Amino acid sequence: MSQLINQIAVVTGAGRGIGRAIALKFAAAGADVACISRTLENAEKVAVEIRALGRRAWAHAVDVSDPVAVAAAAEKILAEAGRVDILVNNAGITRDGLLMRMSEADWDAVLDTNLKGAFTMTKAFTRAFLKQRAGRIINVASVIGLIGNAGQCNYAASKAGLIGFTKSVARELASRGITANALAPGFIETDMTAELKPEMKAELLKQIPLAQLGQSEDIAEAALFLAGPGARYITGQVLAVDGGMVM
Repeated sequence: MSQLINQIAVVTGAGRGIGRAIALKFAAAGADVACISRTLENAEKVAVEIRALGRRAWAHAVDVSDPVAVAAAAEKILAEAGRVDILVNNAGITRDGLLMRMSEADWDAVLDTNLKGAFTMTKAFTRAFLKQRAGRIINVASVIGLIGNAGQCNYAASKAGLIGFTKSVARELASRGITANALAPGFIETDMTAELKPEMKAELLKQIPLAQLGQSEDIAEAALFLAGPGARYITGQVLAVDGGMVM
């Protein structure tokens, strides 16, 4: 499988979960990958796995909400790799709580990472995309950004904002051959969902027509499609990978 042979991808939040799965999927498809995580240790672990697949990999510890740090990392990545073909904005956090009890700090932290982080990363690589008149931008949103969820108004706002951001970027950059699309994962099997009590998991599954949680691999496969040649004529779209939750 070589849909991305010799392409360069940047993946944020690559240290674990969905980001790690996307980074490894891209590498298996022939891409070299710059792995961005909050900690260098997590980024380097994934970079080692990618190198074991015979591809080049770079590890960077970056707070994506910090425009100065992002600009510095982008400059370094472009110098190391020579160019960037694909950007995946996957970095995200949660600080759940009911609106009445939510602190301003928890609101700001989620919006800064999930939404501002996509802005800073996309802006940092846009000039390079424009110059080469090509590029794929994939933003990892969430079904929560489409339907909302009690106790997650900050997270829902960040992901709904990310969808609007994606559509606007798609319109701005389309004339230069650059696409921008969003993925909206549903409930994905993670360390967090593994800790759910059986009765809570049963209630969760009732919301999913396919009656099962998704896997990080499911999101990675969708990202690979949007990054590959088969999606050259797709931009400004939101692809829900959710077992049928949002129809």
